[in-house]
Order: sequence, then C-alpha cells, then structure tokens
Amino acid sequence: MPYRFEDVTADAGVRVMLVTSRETKRWVIPKGNLMASTLPHVAAAREAEEEAGVVGAACPTPLGSYRYRKKRGNGASLMVDVDVFPLAVTRELAAWKEQHQRERRWFTLAEAADAVDEPDLRDLIRSFAAPEFKAATQRTSVLGGALQHTRIGSMFAWFQRLLPRTGNFFDMFEAHATTVLAASDAMARLLEEGSSRGDHIREIIERENDADEITRSVLQTVRKTFLTPFDRGAITSLIGAMDDTIDEMQAAANAISIYEVKTFAPEMRDMAGIIVDAARVMAEAVPLLRDVARNGARLHELTERLVRMEAHADEIHAAGLRRALRESGATDTLRFVVEREVYKHLERIVDAFEDAANEIDGIVIDHS
Repeated sequence: MPYRFEDVTADAGVRVMLVTSRETKRWVIPKGNLMASTLPHVAAAREAEEEAGVVGAACPTPLGSYRYRKKRGNGASLMVDVDVFPLAVTRELAAWKEQHQRERRWFTLAEAADAVDEPDLRDLIRSFAAPEFKAATQRTSVLGGALQHTRIGSMFAWFQRLLPRTGNFFDMFEAHATTVLAASDAMARLLEEGSSRGDHIREIIERENDADEITRSVLQTVRKTFLTPFDRGAITSLIGAMDDTIDEMQAAANAISIYEVKTFAPEMRDMAGIIVDAARVMAEAVPLLRDVARNGARLHELTERLVRMEAHADEIHAAGLRRALRESGATDTLRFVVEREVYKHLERIVDAFEDAANEIDGIVIDHS
C-alpha cells in the first residue's frame, strides 16, 4: 500500500495510491504473485514500482491481509489471500512498466476505502490512521470550548489567568513526533543509494537539531509548570525516548558519512522501511495522548505494532550480519566492520521506538 503525507506534518493527511486493474478498471492496490526466493515485502515493492511507478521504503512487517476472488485465464474464479505491506513513497517515476495499462491516483484514506471493492481491504485502509488521530490534535479544552460558544468570554478572561499553568506539552510532543517522521523519511532516501547522499545526511542532522530544541523546551516547561497532564517523570521519560530515536538516526547518518558508505545491503533497506513505519505509527500515537481514557485501546494497538516491528528488526539485523560475515568477513574485514557499525545504529533506532512505545504504554496504564 503506497502512502505519503501531504506535508511533513503528521496531521497534514495521509494519501494512499491506488491503481486500476488491467481488465475491469476497478481501483486496487498494487499486488502480484510471490516470486520464488523473494521476500514478500520485496515482491510487493517491486509490484508497486511496476504497476504504480512508485519507489520507497517497504516495511517488512505487514499491516494485515485480505481475501478476494481472482478470475484465472482458464475461467476458474478462486479465492486469493493478499498480505499488505506499507510502502512509504520517496519517489514517483515519470515512466514505468505498466503506465499505459493502468491509471494511478492519490486518494485520502476515506476516498481510498470507498474506492476499493474488497471489504477487508477497506477496513485495512481505514485503520491505517484512526479518525481520533486528527480529532485529538484539534481538541480544545472544555473551558475554551465553552467560551467560544458564549458571549461572556471576555468577562471571564480574568478567570483563565488565575488558573495554574499546565504547559503546552501535547503541542511539543506532536511537534517532536513530526520532526522524527521527517527525519525517518530522509533516512529512507539516504539508504536508496541516490546521488544526493549529502543532502539527506544534512537534513537528518538539521531535523535532529530541531528535535533537540523541542526536547529542551519540554524539560524547561516541566520545571516551570504547576500542573502537568501526566507525572513529571513520565513526561521527561517519554520525550527522552522519542528524542533517542532521532539521535540514533543522526548517529547512523554520521557513520554513513564518515565511512563513506555508498551501497546498502537489502537488510539495511528493510530496517529503514521499519524505521519509517515506526515513525508513522508514533506520529499517530502521540496526539492520542491528549485523551488517554478515550484512546487507550487504539494506543495499545499502535504500541503493540511498534513492539512487533522491533522484534522483526532484530531478525533482519541478525540476517544482515550473517550475510556480511559470509560475503566479506574473511576477505574484506574493513567492509565487514563498517557494515556491522551501520547495522548497530539502525538497530538502535528501532530499539528507541520500542522504548518510546513502552513509555506510552506506561501512561496508558496509569491514566486510562
């Protein structure tokens, strides 16, 4: 399922690309048969490039699956199971294999869900970002909402000034999650082996600096604020865990720059796919903290996905090290050491996302 954000901000709206089928011209996601000796998410990314002309970071952990009935050339109509992998699009190709056989189009999540025929696929698309995500970011306080709908707001403005300060923690959390999301996109582009390697490294470093500023603001606000939405320790632990994700992205980018790494193993790109999707999931989860009691179930679903992705990343990390040892351990020790260093940083990024998920889970347990 190819997707993108309309802007770098997480609440700007997710767009999903659909293509038309060759025969019936109905809207579908790019898909195809699993090729021998090819990993499922790699095959899915290849189908997306051939059918939709998009390239990006495919997360190896599937969103879920759906079934549909496919008509064969011999006339049989059989049920087919389809695993769906999120593909964070980094490039749209001007020319691609099936451009004259299909139409491609970007849809909002709601539009895409309405456009497809398969009920299970429709549910998967709708669950990609819960409606509470954006609603949470636009929620106002009870007092603020009441004053907006009455004529006596100015009369009681003095009352608001008497209330203890609660800080703008949620705004800062969301700004930080958005910054992490943008950095993860730059990380995926960096590992595509394009010619703009220096630009992607620079962007990651700049995003990390932005995240540091937000983190400092959170810590300063904790010290100044009388009432906080959560325990002070929970606030500092959460922003610290979130900041670790982008710190490790910068460490990975620095290692790639220092060692002048220009080619990346498939396992490295797979871990980049997990990093991008982990950042997307965290960017959805953080705004839901504005109303933990209402959003506790969805928050738990999102943190569970982050934990599953971390476990999957561990498997990919081990497979990548085995490949590096097999291919260059005995003949090119320096190359093996460099690749092991890059893998170490990529693994630490995903570990940091799991730590952030654990912090969110702790808040949910305390406040839901």
